[in-house]
Amino acid sequence: MARFLKAFLPLLTVLLLAGQQHLLAQSDTSVFSQLDLDRKGMEKVKASWLKKDYHQAAVQLLAYYRQRKDVHHPEVEATGAVPMPNTEERKKAEDGLRHVFFAHKGYTPYFYGDDINWQLWPVKDNELRWQLHRMYWWEPMGQMYRATGEEQYAKAWTSQYLDWIAKNPIGLSEDNDRFAWRPLEISHRVESQTAQFQYFLHSPAFTPEFLLAFLRNYYTHADYIVHHYSEKGNHLLFEAQRIVTAGTFFPEFRDAAAWRASGISILNKEIGIQVYPDGLQFELSFNYHIAAIQIFCRALEILQINGVEDQFPASYKATVENMIMAVTEFSFPDYTYPMFSDAKLEKKSGLLKSFRGWAKVFPNNEVIRYFASDFKKGNPPAHQSNALKDGGIYIFRNGWTPDATMMVLKASPPAFWHSQPDNGTFELYINGRNFFPDAGCYVYGGDEAVMKERNWFRQTRVHNTLTLNNADMEVNAKRLQWSTSPKLDQLVYENPSYKGLTHRRSVYFVDKRFFVIIDEAIGDATGEVALHYGFKEGPTTADLKAFKATTDFTDHNNVLLQCFPAQAATMVKEDSYVSYQYRQKEPRDAYAFQSTKKDNKPQRFITVIYPVTGKAPAIKAAIKAADESCVSATVTIDQQSYELGYNLKP
Repeated sequence: MARFLKAFLPLLTVLLLAGQQHLLAQSDTSVFSQLDLDRKGMEKVKASWLKKDYHQAAVQLLAYYRQRKDVHHPEVEATGAVPMPNTEERKKAEDGLRHVFFAHKGYTPYFYGDDINWQLWPVKDNELRWQLHRMYWWEPMGQMYRATGEEQYAKAWTSQYLDWIAKNPIGLSEDNDRFAWRPLEISHRVESQTAQFQYFLHSPAFTPEFLLAFLRNYYTHADYIVHHYSEKGNHLLFEAQRIVTAGTFFPEFRDAAAWRASGISILNKEIGIQVYPDGLQFELSFNYHIAAIQIFCRALEILQINGVEDQFPASYKATVENMIMAVTEFSFPDYTYPMFSDAKLEKKSGLLKSFRGWAKVFPNNEVIRYFASDFKKGNPPAHQSNALKDGGIYIFRNGWTPDATMMVLKASPPAFWHSQPDNGTFELYINGRNFFPDAGCYVYGGDEAVMKERNWFRQTRVHNTLTLNNADMEVNAKRLQWSTSPKLDQLVYENPSYKGLTHRRSVYFVDKRFFVIIDEAIGDATGEVALHYGFKEGPTTADLKAFKATTDFTDHNNVLLQCFPAQAATMVKEDSYVSYQYRQKEPRDAYAFQSTKKDNKPQRFITVIYPVTGKAPAIKAAIKAADESCVSATVTIDQQSYELGYNLKP
């Protein structure tokens, strides 16, 4: 008997839950009070509602939505064939049928139980639990349903949808509210469920009773967002844009116009706050910069396709265009971009797709057209090196084609959470290879073990910059000089990195071919000054006594880095990693040039980075003269000498 009960209890639990879900769907008629029943097309709904025949009202409401023609979705039509999803998306859908849910691309999908445990937290990474509540497998289920007509996908979606409502009410617990009801996750559901609505609307599983539960839940979500917006940053942008979507896609709600107005107001305000005049989004993490562009464009798109015009001033669209132009500046010719802050390695297909979408919004911009066509149409910018001065991003380049040389350096004002303490760091692309990739971010946040992993990749000493005692720097760079010419591009900036120590860095792009960097540690602070460089994963050869290291790629596309300290110093190899994707890391060679600062005398280093296609050149470099406002140096490459330096005196 005991064995029978043990075997029967899980089935009983499932049956009871199914009954609970059925009652939830049947009894949820309060949503009618949130609908504008005087809207054109809702006459039969209103008539049944006035008679208190709520079932018939729900039947008529479902018929209304299935016949609705005046509301348009930017991606999914409610009828018609859709293509079979790709292998990756298909797997998400098929796994989802078995409650094996894809919650985060940094982890393999986990089984959440026959009786779904929405509070399961397999790894104490906050993102894993937050993103579970974005239900990344539901849209693939919709695609599979429409592509195959198999009702199992619609039945699974409606069942899981009601299950989530039943098990995640607001106020269930402080812990659950933190993850299931964070405004960013709510806004994701508000956006994604418009597509799910389109995919499943004509399924027999999408019953009138389910429609009432869906609309009630959707209203709760949208209403929650407008009263709990995030304080700032990309979260606020996402939430505002998605509430614009809610108010536009479901105009039947009485509050729809207010939702839409709320989101539009925030976007109009925040585009002036979050975007610098040079076009950079103020978090200074390029993946979030691009996300912000998509947010601003998506709000424009859904309003335009639904005939809601003139909600944004001309300056709004001009700012979005300026943001896209910033992407053309900081992107490498292979359609990747630096992994500064919390950015990850972009795939060419992803950025190319973005440019193609942007080209539709700005068809007359020849530079955007150039990037959207894989450099086949349109025109590149007329300039080469350029400074995005407000955000502190400096670009040195000698061309716009894949064989170009290009350095992107960060010397920025303070940002916030997604930014890292890394002023002075850079990435250097030469002829298709990024020789000095940023360490990346690896992971976001979670328990103590997860935060330890995150903080390792954030720390200053794993970036291409200068440290004091390997501590993290303060970020607040000041540009002192910037100039470009056919023979020399030059940047001088300084950053108050530590109490009593300012890091001044001057960068020289000589003959549009090689780089010279002069670093100065200025102030009365004492301790171990170190200059760090992290190479691309792959072989390097180092001569620690000669202060140099060379990459050893077999295709003859390499670089030589050699440092010339102006004081006693040592060169050491450091443990280092690079993380191109979430929770993935690879070892790489990194080196530091260390010098002990005992007093208020400045410490200075000259670093030469030279491309090597055959035999490496002989390099010499030395400081000729220096004081608090000027530096002059001589750099010799084989027999060719170059006089470099700066003078800050007026």
